[in-house]
Amino acid sequence: MPQLNPNPWFFIMLTSWITFSFIIQPKLLSFLSMNPPSSKAPTAPTTTPWTWPWT
Repeated sequence: MPQLNPNPWFFIMLTSWITFSFIIQPKLLSFLSMNPPSSKAPTAPTTTPWTWPWT
């Protein structure tokens, strides 16, 4: 069963993860976020109950 032979696929997986971890990921993380997270506590919106005209 050739799909169980890890010889070519392990090297491809290892190379792609090393490329992602050391080259692509630092470049992506260097961008500034357009919507940075806020340190404010989330507040629940105040809602008013709907008054139905037939009740």
